[in-house]
Amino acid sequence: MLLRHIRYFLAVAEHGNFTRAAEALHVSQPTLSQQVRQLEDTLGVPLLDRSGRAIRLTDAGVAYAHYARRALQDLEAGRRAIDDVSELSRGSLRIGMTPTFATYLIGPLLDRYHRRYPNIALSVLEMPQERMEPLLSEDALDVGIAFSETGSPDFEVRALFVEALAVVVGKSHSYAGRRTALTLREFADEALVLLNGEFATRHYLDRYCRRHGVAPRIAMEVNSISAAVEVVRRGALATLLPAAIARENAELRLVGLKPALPRRTVALLMRRDAYRSAALEAFVAMAEEEGARRRRPERRAAGALQGRLGGAPAARQKRLRAS
Repeated sequence: MLLRHIRYFLAVAEHGNFTRAAEALHVSQPTLSQQVRQLEDTLGVPLLDRSGRAIRLTDAGVAYAHYARRALQDLEAGRRAIDDVSELSRGSLRIGMTPTFATYLIGPLLDRYHRRYPNIALSVLEMPQERMEPLLSEDALDVGIAFSETGSPDFEVRALFVEALAVVVGKSHSYAGRRTALTLREFADEALVLLNGEFATRHYLDRYCRRHGVAPRIAMEVNSISAAVEVVRRGALATLLPAAIARENAELRLVGLKPALPRRTVALLMRRDAYRSAALEAFVAMAEEEGARRRRPERRAAGALQGRLGGAPAARQKRLRAS
């Protein structure tokens, strides 16, 4: 049995079709069929049910595919371990990130990483967290930048910093200079451009609105943060975005809302049993440095912004109670 036999079998299992699998592997269909037959002969059982129009795995095929995928993952990890060197003079890193971070976090982080380790090849993919987690499990990604809320115990979660959501308007909007928080009634009356349901930000907002009995006035839905920013900066509509995005854009302004909008923990996600290359360990260390850097201004800004974002700072609340 050769490694080629296993790769060919898994390609057919993935595509459910010999023709598409052969095209993906860049081999002829007869060659592919012959190789899979050889694997079945070696194992002594049929792995594929060829009786219907679509190719299906037999029960033995399902069981074998599970362990075959795991074996290929381990072999790939071994290859990366051989290529890996402690001096980080070569290597690669596969990073997934949720769309939120494309606008304010990933740029500075990747720029610093590339400047320090220019020979590490980076592959960066933007995707929702629900798509990212399976790719981490399948060893198709080394690390994900997402949020700490994950339903799987298979991931190690490294918290970086807490991200606050806020109402965001353009600098010419009537609320741009407002010093007091919006009430729920004012918020419900405001025309909004919102991210669609593919974004975690939208789910946080929807939960907030249900909790407080608010029906947001949605004038527009978009599927990118840059589109929302472009619409909002022109002044007519408001949106909800991470406060950090507004702080780093001179044409946007933060407006408070009471009760305050949710906060969420930005985190690195990694599969617990995955191989950790030197390139990955260096990235984790740099991301944690970036997280610490972002926590400091967040703490300084918390006192100034908390009242506008819907509540008094803790120390002030204590003084109010004492008086």
